[in-house]
Amino acid sequence: MEQRASETRPVTDAVRAVMALAALAQETRLAIFRLLVEHARDGLTPGAIVLKLKLPPATLSFHLKELANAGLIEDRRDCRFIWYRPDVAAMNGLIGYLTENCCRASGAEACVTPCAPSACKPTSARKRSK
Repeated sequence: MEQRASETRPVTDAVRAVMALAALAQETRLAIFRLLVEHARDGLTPGAIVLKLKLPPATLSFHLKELANAGLIEDRRDCRFIWYRPDVAAMNGLIGYLTENCCRASGAEACVTPCAPSACKPTSARKRSK
């Protein structure tokens, strides 16, 4: 059987969106990302993430790698510590990509749906259903 050389696909917005959504489509990674978004300005160390989410260090390491490969988080080294934080530009880019065609079919004037959320606007506390 003949082996083909693998074709390289250009990295488009759609490819980046699929990679990011695939990374976030896992409960632990979504929890890590949401926690990092809460601490977006300064970030968190792996030790702090482990304590807050009660994860084994090896599990956290695996999920941080997946989020980094998807371009959703970045790390900063400070002496012997590594600080992780969300790539806010990538997050906003994903939201923008998902909402860029909102109400396009009905015309911009007719759109009364707020498609994109306001950045960093806190929402009211959610009530848990019993």
